[in-house]
Amino acid sequence: MTRKILLAPSILSADFARMAEELKTIEDAGADWIHVDVMDGHFVPNLTFGPPLIKAYRKHVRLPFDVHLMIETPERWLEAWRDAGADRITFHIEACRHAHRYLTAIREMGLASGITLNPQTPLCSIEHVIEECDQVLLMTVNPGFGGQKFIESQIEKISRLRAMIDAKGLKTLIQVDGGISLQNAQRISAAGADILVMGSAFFAAVDKKRLAREVHSL
Repeated sequence: MTRKILLAPSILSADFARMAEELKTIEDAGADWIHVDVMDGHFVPNLTFGPPLIKAYRKHVRLPFDVHLMIETPERWLEAWRDAGADRITFHIEACRHAHRYLTAIREMGLASGITLNPQTPLCSIEHVIEECDQVLLMTVNPGFGGQKFIESQIEKISRLRAMIDAKGLKTLIQVDGGISLQNAQRISAAGADILVMGSAFFAAVDKKRLAREVHSL
């Protein structure tokens, strides 16, 4: 069965002063999810969105909110993000000691659960919790800022994650975030990715509907 490739534009690259319009643009383009990069200035060297902002944004769009927590002690914030309107929550394996507990807690809230790996983090770190993951997010840049160059060595990591998921007979989705554009999207999807997070490439595109169609046709 052919996998459908999903597009999740990251609002980290949106115009913050026009966010309601930017959210409408994402929806009108035919994108599938809205990717929300949450940064605390500690786990990564940047600050972005908090739950009150996302709660306000929720009123303007019907697409699922895919919340990526790049924060320390993510377990303290799970309920707040649920209440703000998150549909999916991923957190970093590097930021927690009890990943299984937190993945289970997210699912018990009725949300999709996910775990994120930085470029240098090996896949073996999630081998024993992947059954609790609705998605695994692989960072293909060092997290913290948009507009970075894709790390080519991560193509092999995507392929190995796909092999791990298929060998276990799981339906876990592979999400890839960092430096993605139409120039490398084909190779990334061919390696096994299901969801492509695009920030700069999406918002810089003149024809965003065409971009979404091209991603969906990969």
